[in-house]
Amino acid sequence: MPKKILVTDDSPTIVAMIKELLESNGYAVVTAVDGQEALDKAKQEKPDLIVLDLMLPKIDGYKVCAMLKFDKNYSKIPIIILTARAGESDKELGTEVRADAYVTKPFEPNAFLSKVKEFIK
Repeated sequence: MPKKILVTDDSPTIVAMIKELLESNGYAVVTAVDGQEALDKAKQEKPDLIVLDLMLPKIDGYKVCAMLKFDKNYSKIPIIILTARAGESDKELGTEVRADAYVTKPFEPNAFLSKVKEFIK
C-alpha cells in the first residue's frame, strides 16, 4: 500500500509537478487548491504527510497547519511547508504553527524527496 501525501498549492502547475515527482517515486497523491479543501481532505483522507503552500485562498497555510497540529486527531501527520516566502519571520511562524519542515521554492527535486522520505519511513 503506497504512502499517501496531500499536496496543497494554489498553482495547478506546481501541484501537477509535485504530484508527478511523488507518484514517480511510489507515493499516492491527493491534491487541494485552497486552505479549506486542504483541511477537508486532510480529515477525510488521513494522509501520511502533507505538503502545504502558505499563500492559499480561503484559509492560509499557517492557519491550516495550526488547525491540524493543534487537533489531537491530526497532530501526528507531518507537514512540510513549501513556499516562496523565505524570510526569517516566515520560518519562525512556521515553527510556531508546528510545521515539521520548511522548504522554499524554487526547490531542488532530490532534496525535496529526501525531506519527504525523512518523514515517511
